[in-house]
Amino acid sequence: MASAPPGDQATPEDGDTAAPAKRPRAPITEAELRAEFAHHDRAVARVNNGTFGCCPASVLAARARWQRLFLSQPDAFYFHYLQPGLARSRAAVAAAVGAGDASEVSLVDNATTAAAIVMQHVAWSFAEGAFARGDAVLMLHYTYSSVKKSIHAYVARAGATVVEVPLPFPVASPGAVVAEFRAALALAKAGGRSVRLAVIDHITSMPSVLIPVKELVAICREEGVDKVFVDGAHAIGQVPIDVRDIGADFYTSNLHKWFFCPSAVAFLHIRKDHPIASQLHHPVVSSEYGNGLPMESAWIGVRDYSCQLVVPDAVDFMRRFEGGIEEISRHNHDKVIEMGMMLAETWGTFLGSPPEMCGSMVMIGLPGCLCIDSDDDAMRVRDMLRNDFKVEVPIFHNSRSVEGQEMAKDANGDQVTGYVRISHQVYNVSEEYEVLRDAVNKLVLDGFSCSKLLRPSGKVLSH
Repeated sequence: MASAPPGDQATPEDGDTAAPAKRPRAPITEAELRAEFAHHDRAVARVNNGTFGCCPASVLAARARWQRLFLSQPDAFYFHYLQPGLARSRAAVAAAVGAGDASEVSLVDNATTAAAIVMQHVAWSFAEGAFARGDAVLMLHYTYSSVKKSIHAYVARAGATVVEVPLPFPVASPGAVVAEFRAALALAKAGGRSVRLAVIDHITSMPSVLIPVKELVAICREEGVDKVFVDGAHAIGQVPIDVRDIGADFYTSNLHKWFFCPSAVAFLHIRKDHPIASQLHHPVVSSEYGNGLPMESAWIGVRDYSCQLVVPDAVDFMRRFEGGIEEISRHNHDKVIEMGMMLAETWGTFLGSPPEMCGSMVMIGLPGCLCIDSDDDAMRVRDMLRNDFKVEVPIFHNSRSVEGQEMAKDANGDQVTGYVRISHQVYNVSEEYEVLRDAVNKLVLDGFSCSKLLRPSGKVLSH
């Protein structure tokens, strides 16, 4: 059953951890789909699902019911309904990602929280002498900034040497990523060093690239890397996930980006038969409960648990689409590639990676004449698109290239240093991408260039 609180369905029984059963329901209509996202600002071309995700009205309504249940009788909520509800959510996640059972899944606030839990564990291995000072930790150059900060705050501070994989962008093939990963891993092992942890993104955030994660995990196993943490923050709902097949020690993904849950909820997977399954602890909870991380992360004081309790309702929403989440993600992939190629053709540029290295997000080069020469420039252009053209889309400044790789150029021969990252979700329509197309075309036609903008120093810099 869906995890609706009492009054909407039968009262959940303690210990009822079965994944929610399918409920016969007519496929969603276009009118119903529009109603599910009627709370979106229709004046804005919202082609940025990747940052904050989206939550349909039916799931928001289920969340409100859980919130009212807590407010009406907090004690009954905590002692009768909370744990069975969370168990059903964990079961729903376990079924979606190929986990053995719900006990292998912990619900946390976001992928950054999951990363902090893993990094604290690895840091203790250095602090307690299980790992030697100077042993290596490997991560991608485009690892998400908050995860990088956790690596440096916990693991590097405890004595690890951090080695980055300098991924090429634009990227031509999965093989290019594999080659750079192997080279960086060899560097990490130089001088007889042990590599204690590899952090691998399933889909990098900025720039967005689908990484051949299963192959990289296999390489880590072949090369004797102790632990592998896959940061799949953007993955669930974009691409199929089978955590057993991937074979990492830890896997995390956000449920509020592409899995239709409210902010903020994510999962951390670790096999219950893994040797360190009992050693992980939530950073803000004592271990007095003695039932491992899944139970610890379910007792964070008076947190609002409603976003975690509606995971089965999000699954019910996806089942209203013929083919479920698999068909949703396939459709989103096909549409985002179609829209991306339309933009690239109009602007005389290209996609940042081949279609097979994209999920439901794609990078498209912006015309080089815009002269996006810094992260500040990228943010200014993003603000301009939002404020002047009512388009919400992230902008990426490509400040580097792998040695030997020339900076890509557009049809006019200008270096492409700026990219947009567009997303496609079920609520998007083609006209929104046309608004983005026309906005950039107008900037080019008007002779706009970031080189003419007033910099923080007060100086106008020429390109």
